[in-house]
Amino acid sequence: MNTPFSIQKKVLVLAYYFPPMGLSGVQRTLKFTKYLRRFHWEPTVITTGPVGYYALDKSLQAELEATGIRVLRTSGGDVNAMLAGNGDYKQRAMPPEFLRKTLSRISSFFFVPDNKRSWATQAFKAASALMQEEQFDLIFVSGPPFSAMQAGARLKKKFGVPLVVDYRDLWYGNQFTTDPTPLHSFLNHKMEYNMLTAADKIVVTNRNMKARMLEHHPFLSYDDISIISQGYDPEDMLLPAAPRPNWKFRLGYAGMFYDFITPKFFLKAFQQIVQEQPQLAADMELHFLGLFRKENTRLVKKLGLESYVHQYGYLDHKNAVSMLQSFDALWMMAGKTRNVDTHSSGKLYEYFGTKKPLIVSVPEGALTQAARKYGAAIVTEADNIFQIKLAILQLYQQHKNRETMRPNIEFVEQHRRDYLTEQLSKEFNFALDHP
Repeated sequence: MNTPFSIQKKVLVLAYYFPPMGLSGVQRTLKFTKYLRRFHWEPTVITTGPVGYYALDKSLQAELEATGIRVLRTSGGDVNAMLAGNGDYKQRAMPPEFLRKTLSRISSFFFVPDNKRSWATQAFKAASALMQEEQFDLIFVSGPPFSAMQAGARLKKKFGVPLVVDYRDLWYGNQFTTDPTPLHSFLNHKMEYNMLTAADKIVVTNRNMKARMLEHHPFLSYDDISIISQGYDPEDMLLPAAPRPNWKFRLGYAGMFYDFITPKFFLKAFQQIVQEQPQLAADMELHFLGLFRKENTRLVKKLGLESYVHQYGYLDHKNAVSMLQSFDALWMMAGKTRNVDTHSSGKLYEYFGTKKPLIVSVPEGALTQAARKYGAAIVTEADNIFQIKLAILQLYQQHKNRETMRPNIEFVEQHRRDYLTEQLSKEFNFALDHP
């Protein structure tokens, strides 16, 4: 294949979450593979075949196809694969939160480390067959799912090819799951330990995650773990802003609500503005891009905010970015849960790319540290309604007075996906040079 860049080395990428699936976990791996050729690495991706999933994204799939990257798809017996319709990708409704939590607990009990084990087994078989036919210089795996990292470790041991693993979230002590029993906790720790002993390089998204992993696995050295943050694609930010029907102050949110991520406190804060300053509130709109559950719609109605709230459902990434560009300010939240200080939301870094003023309602940790460095964010406690209300009013007044906060452009530029991919390519090269 002819490319404008001199390709020297080949990397095999294992990634369950990949287009046409959507959401931020997909984007990190997609954008890495998109830009790797610039830095002399040719990626081949092994991902899942048809699945039923609540976020399918045609624009991300089109972006992938435009790269010409080779993608091999293999299906396992995981739940998403069983939900595929007629052997094709199928958009599925997201279940109510109470049902999702129940299913998650059941899954955590029966599947360790996760319910993608059957796919990881198929990915290992597909990768083995491929590696017997052609030579790869390196294996790269991004998790979750962490069963994919186990497959990468098996490939490393079988073929002797260096392995680089990328943690988007913690494995042991993951903030989104709870081990049902001490035995499950022990097994997750042991499985992660076994995988890490095979890895040549470990990549994480922030310093807090690195520190926590060093605590969990003291055999690791400081230099074993490198930090490559979440980021944004500068090409996405060239998309024009979506047209707007009026010039009211528009406060936007992109993403879904689940587990400890909820709009409850934000909506209650805005309700207080409606009650205390109705004329001012009438000049504001709240826009939600993404999956908005029925229970959240009922909350909007209960609080009497129907005329202020605009819901769009899931938008493909291209349209979502255009909508973000049309908003005057953006909001995000993450609630209190274990190890939330290690959480790095891809959403926040895409917000950084817009250079918009932000309200960041999260517990202290990696997210607050990044938001403060951004320089155009008001940080509040996740559940502090009064603080959130004051932040909304402050951004509104600044907007009306044309005194909008300006971000630290140098900080923003450090999180471009092309720059981050260059960092990753250096980690690849280091793993090759220091087997």
